[in-house]
Amino acid sequence: MATNFRISVHRNGENLHLKLIGDFDGTSAHELLNVLKRYCDRTSRVFVHTSGLRNIHPFGLSVFHNNLDVLNGKSIKFEFTGENASQIAPEKSLFL
Repeated sequence: MATNFRISVHRNGENLHLKLIGDFDGTSAHELLNVLKRYCDRTSRVFVHTSGLRNIHPFGLSVFHNNLDVLNGKSIKFEFTGENASQIAPEKSLFL
């Protein structure tokens, strides 16, 4: 577990902003998925800010990408920002 991983959560209307900070591993991916599940109601757009990430472990990416189906049936648009956006975002996502 990446003990230095944190998620800063901020809601702005129907927009959810998640600032990822620290190392992203398998446990971090589960934590991110749990936050998404918890806040997905009344959310139409999620901004995932990735500039605070230091190390992104391939296993963490795999866990995140392979478990996004927990949001099936939800109409949520993801937008990934920051220098690590293209690395962490699943295919068919918007990068800012």
